[in-house]
Amino acid sequence: MRKAIVLLPVAVLVVAAATVSLPRHWYAITWQTLTSPIAAPPAAAQNPFILPDDWSEALIASAESQIGETVSYDPAYVRITFPGGDVPRSRGICTDVVIRALRDSHGIDLQALVNRDMKRAFGSYPSKWGLSRPDPNIDHRRVPNLQRYFEGLGAVLRVSNVASDYHPGDIVTWKLPCNLDHIGIVTHRRSRDGARPLVVHNIGAGTRLQDMLFDYTITGHYRLDAEMFGSR
Repeated sequence: MRKAIVLLPVAVLVVAAATVSLPRHWYAITWQTLTSPIAAPPAAAQNPFILPDDWSEALIASAESQIGETVSYDPAYVRITFPGGDVPRSRGICTDVVIRALRDSHGIDLQALVNRDMKRAFGSYPSKWGLSRPDPNIDHRRVPNLQRYFEGLGAVLRVSNVASDYHPGDIVTWKLPCNLDHIGIVTHRRSRDGARPLVVHNIGAGTRLQDMLFDYTITGHYRLDAEMFGSR
């Protein structure tokens, strides 16, 4: 049974490689993720890194609840309802981990908020996709747009290679090989050697809890709280 479970996603990856043109390194990242074990969240009382406050604890719990529920990575463009839209929770991309965690834990709808802000200041958002107006189906699911929105909230913190600078509930963005953007949520759980906080993210095979904070180039570090969304 275990071999069948492993062979199924491998077969999917082979078919994808034959039919879809994606950056070569994406397959290597996906293979590494598929063949690594899914980490079940350790008990916080037994394995604390930095204790989260109530707001961050709820955010992390909502992100971790996606482990085993979101089991694939699907970057396809999909038309979704507005507001509160989502693709089926069995699949998604890295941004969906953050979107769902904020919505489920605190009722914060990044789809509606990013759309509203882009209507207000469309020119301040990245123009790399050639759009002439906001698109509520996809704008909030793009890492550079979330980075810009978090900047506008005043949530930016310095990027460093010091693990203790990253607190539970912090949101981090990375630049992967082939210029791919990535995003995840820092938790209060430790790596095996106790040196780094684990991250909840979806890098290619569903939502997982992994020791990967410093595996790629960090491009953004953000800390949200309830006050930032008080009037939004």
